[in-house]
Order: sequence, then structure tokens, then C-alpha cells
Amino acid sequence: MFCSILQNRPTDLPEKMVCGYTGFLFRDKNGMPEVAMHWEHRFNHAVHRYNEIFRIQMPNITPHVCRHTYCSNQARAGMNPKTLQYLMGHSEIGVTMNTYTHLGLDDAKDEMIRLEELEQARKETDKTNGEKPMKQIMFKAI
Repeated sequence: MFCSILQNRPTDLPEKMVCGYTGFLFRDKNGMPEVAMHWEHRFNHAVHRYNEIFRIQMPNITPHVCRHTYCSNQARAGMNPKTLQYLMGHSEIGVTMNTYTHLGLDDAKDEMIRLEELEQARKETDKTNGEKPMKQIMFKAI
């Protein structure tokens, strides 16, 4: 769907440049910037076509749902929460982490497996370096 949208962008309209970047503004046939309603119409059309063909139905998708998906995917990939907050444009980290980030039991399980693998790799590294791991009693509180 998105490849088709990109390929069918009007090329006869001058590109707007912001801070040296172009190619991010989508315009309608009159040259006006497209708004959320344009994208919602495209999404609805794509979902409708899909649901006519396949037995397992796809739920309604809106441009706003894409914001939630993006946020969840970036959090799942390990993006720093403050960076994610900035990219999402949220003034409060709670909005980013509690409203837009949707993680579940499978994500927690995957994270625990990742931490276990990290610990095993650290132990292997310690063995190959011939160093003994430091213990807390080796440090003196000042």
C-alpha cells in the first residue's frame, strides 16, 4: 500500500523544503497538504479491499493507530524512552510509556531471555579474559 502511495505521488508540484529536507509532504490533486482524513480514507479503502478477499478480517486502522504501533515497536526494539518521548512529541514521559507503548507478556518474556543471554555472554567473556568477576566486598565505601 505505502509503496503504491509513494510511487503515485504527484511529481509536477514543486517540493516544499524545511531545514534542507524535502519529500515528506503529501499533497492532494489541488496541491494542498493532505490531512488525516485523506490518510484515514486510504486506510479504510485498503482494509475494505483486504476484508473482501480474505476470511480472517482486518480491524479498522487509522493514522493514529500507526502512532501507537510506531511507539510500541520502537520501545520493543530498545529505543531509549526519553528519545522516544522526544520523537513522539510528548511533554510527559508517562504519555509515551503508559498510553502509546503497548507491550505484553510476550515482550516481558523476550526481555528476560535477552537478559539471560547477555549474562551468559558476560560469563563467557570473563572466562576467555581469565579475569575473576569483581565482588562487592572488593569495594570500600567512602
